[in-house]
Amino acid sequence: MNFTIEKNRIYFEDENGKLLAELTYKDVNSNTVNINRTFVDPSVGGQGVAGKLMQTMVDQLVKENKTAVPSCSYAAKWFEKNKKYEDLVAK
Repeated sequence: MNFTIEKNRIYFEDENGKLLAELTYKDVNSNTVNINRTFVDPSVGGQGVAGKLMQTMVDQLVKENKTAVPSCSYAAKWFEKNKKYEDLVAK
């Protein structure tokens, strides 16, 4: 699954343009983003897609030397489970 990365959005659409997965975020400041939404269509649920969205987001954070405020409940739980990335959570 190849995600499309745009400003404030990481997503995946099927060949017909139907949105199947999306993570959205907003800039808090020049160093921090607020991860405010994750969405996975039921047709691809249970395949680890949300986790892959989060890993893509984390890769972007590292690349851009940023931190995140995980206001989305899934993102917050993901960071709790993936302690090796806790330094990416804004204090």
